[in-house]
Amino acid sequence: MNASPFLANMQSRMQLANQISDEEKLYRHNGVLYPRIMCPEDNLKALENFQAREDDVVLVAYPKCGFNWMVGVVRKIIAEATGKKTESKMPPLIEFFGPDALKLVDQTPSPRLLGTHLHPDNIPASFQEKKTKMLVIFRNPKDTLVSYFHFSNNNPVLPSGQAWESFYSNFMSGDVSWGSYFDHALAWEKKMDDPDVMIVTYEELKQVQQIADESTFSAMKQSAADSHGNMGNVIFRKGEVGDWRNHFTPEQSREMDDAFAKHLAGTRLGEKLNYRLHCQ
Repeated sequence: MNASPFLANMQSRMQLANQISDEEKLYRHNGVLYPRIMCPEDNLKALENFQAREDDVVLVAYPKCGFNWMVGVVRKIIAEATGKKTESKMPPLIEFFGPDALKLVDQTPSPRLLGTHLHPDNIPASFQEKKTKMLVIFRNPKDTLVSYFHFSNNNPVLPSGQAWESFYSNFMSGDVSWGSYFDHALAWEKKMDDPDVMIVTYEELKQVQQIADESTFSAMKQSAADSHGNMGNVIFRKGEVGDWRNHFTPEQSREMDDAFAKHLAGTRLGEKLNYRLHCQ
């Protein structure tokens, strides 16, 4: 999907936000508050006929639970898997797409990365009909509330200048954009065993990130003196892919190719090793 018209529209909407009062920035649709500027009622009505696909990649999160972080991660995963880097920098929130934008989404080739902050009961029915896989991110409510508080006070499309006590009260009662955190949580709790739903937490993701950062070859080599003593530099040397080219003669390379073809060609492990990519 071409992001330029969408971004231009969003920028004009952001400018419009400065011209309306805080009271006008939110409205209720089916009992839930939404930001009028970013997802007007026409958008939500248009979503009722949205056609999902089986191979859509869908991220779902209550606001400020790690959605944008995971958008970046999943985009990188899709790029690695497909060899196609997305040029879009827009958030893939379907409720931000009006009728015209949804037509462009419908023309976007698979796999499409879609996202939403919507309550599961308000997500278009076609996602369930197509059994589209959903990755749902949650975060502990205290950190969610704090992040949402600062986000709201710094976002022109949402009521700003709110005191902590006021925002806290609104959050606890569900009188914030996209509704009650706890209503969302309980609704997804009912889907914990749904094979098409995977629920992860922001905290788990942060732990994985920390482990990944600390488990990189360079990080482990730096800490090798503590973990492996004098053997550290022996065990952790380079950790590069393709360093074999600095050692093999052409004849040795061909001999290894023949050995691989003899023993592992056609096997599942051989396929997983992707020998042609890394070793030829």
